Amino acid sequence: QVQLVEFGGGLVQPGGSLRLSCVASGFIFSNYRMSWYRQAPGKERELVASISSANGSPNYLDSVKGRFTISRDNVKNTVYLQMNNLKVEDTAVYYCHTNYFGSWGQGTQVTVSS
Repeated sequence: QVQLVEFGGGLVQPGGSLRLSCVASGFIFSNYRMSWYRQAPGKERELVASISSANGSPNYLDSVKGRFTISRDNVKNTVYLQMNNLKVEDTAVYYCHTNYFGSWGQGTQVTVSS
């Protein structure tokens, strides 16, 4: 059974940082691309960052380039999203995703507010 469990969301002031973690189980983690998506209230879910199975070049949403960094640890079966210089518009529920059967985590709330 595939499980993706996200950690690390919370409330942070503009300009602050958070690191999200997603621990995966139930499949061969190292074989699959991993991604972070987000969905803000009233908006479509959007791809924030993605990283290949072999830790190849990551892809980022234009609005987070230079601020967010995706990485993975294939020993710990974990993918991370380091988010720096957070902005109010980054407020959303963040979801972990794998292209193994298109599985999703339950999401973690990130709120950026003063």
